[in-house]
Amino acid sequence: MGDGRIIVIGGGAAGMLAALYAARAGAHVLLLERNEKLGKKLYITGKGRCNLTNNADMEQFQRSIFRNPRFMYASFALLDNQGMMRLIEDQGVPLKVERGNRVFPQSDKSSDIIGALKRALDRAGVEVRLNTRAASLLIEEDTCRAVTLETGERIPAKAVVLATGGLSYPSTGSTGDGHRMAEAAGHGISKPLPALVPIETVESWPGMLSGLSLKNVQLSAYVRGPKKEKRIYSEMGEMLFTHFGISGPLVLTLSSLLPEDLSDVRLEIDLKPALDEQTLDARLLRDFKEMSRKQLITVMDGLAPHSLAEQLLRLAGLSAAQPVNSVTGEQRAALRQVLKAVPLHPKKLRGFEEAIITRGGVSVKDVNPSTLASKRVSGLYLAGELLDVDAATGGFNLQIAFSTGALAGQSAAVTVTGKQPEI
Repeated sequence: MGDGRIIVIGGGAAGMLAALYAARAGAHVLLLERNEKLGKKLYITGKGRCNLTNNADMEQFQRSIFRNPRFMYASFALLDNQGMMRLIEDQGVPLKVERGNRVFPQSDKSSDIIGALKRALDRAGVEVRLNTRAASLLIEEDTCRAVTLETGERIPAKAVVLATGGLSYPSTGSTGDGHRMAEAAGHGISKPLPALVPIETVESWPGMLSGLSLKNVQLSAYVRGPKKEKRIYSEMGEMLFTHFGISGPLVLTLSSLLPEDLSDVRLEIDLKPALDEQTLDARLLRDFKEMSRKQLITVMDGLAPHSLAEQLLRLAGLSAAQPVNSVTGEQRAALRQVLKAVPLHPKKLRGFEEAIITRGGVSVKDVNPSTLASKRVSGLYLAGELLDVDAATGGFNLQIAFSTGALAGQSAAVTVTGKQPEI
């Protein structure tokens, strides 16, 4: 191979696509992976089923990216969700689309997706070295010349693609190596934070309801400002209570949108989003009339699961044993209020060990969006979760990794070979 090779650091979603697209564009490629196998994090995505991408149209795709969506235009132009699905199916793995346009292998096995990518890499002639950890980049005269391994071995390269992932699920090898190398090379780093992660609450009562799942509720978040309060999130869907607070799809998405300082944030759960206050009040009056001789908990059991119903009464300052026929108009208003806005306060986000992705990372201002080449160092390209681009759950983040990997790899190959790819 000589030193005309491209080295890709990281054998995850972005790294495998970078290696594949670089090799298909005619370059000699060496893929370095610190783990004993490729795609270790892919194995655990989608609860082991691998939520490969999302079948939404690209307009919806862009709307689902929280930070720096415009940075993704060129990457998606090269490899969008449809292209990624074709790539996997061309390797003999049929796919299916589920609720929320989530795309999975028909087999429900993430290993099939990784197998497909491995076959594609083998066919493209990519050299893979496992159990090989990169320690640093050798940069001379603002040009990346080689990669130094933790063993001290130095491997020369014409171009390097940095695709080491973020900090989420550190057990898979995402321990910040890429951030450290990028920063040493002069790139700005937006503080990495856990994202798509459960939330610990100030209130302890969710712990008493641990495991209880809520469907068709509306979760909203508000931030208190110097002059007025601002709503930063409000969506309908599913969530659940845990021993430390709250989790589930609504909560994971919210976690990516919260400010780092949570002291001015409050949350509300609308348990009856389909009913306005007036309609809900009429429902309460009807139930009270039908069950006038019963205890209040009996009415509440018809409106919420029993364990939650008891807690709602406590929040409203009422007793479960109170006779329905003794409830005052003021007490009914308190019940209505709590059903429409269960109050919670976030204490902190759970850690990187539980985070699906990392928010923050290498500043996109230091990366050319058309090629993913570094603006700081010649011959260096950056891709995947390492970058300050993140999105909602549902396959969007994996597609970002695949697409940026493909563009970084192809761009690196054009630089090295001097030829435009025939893809």
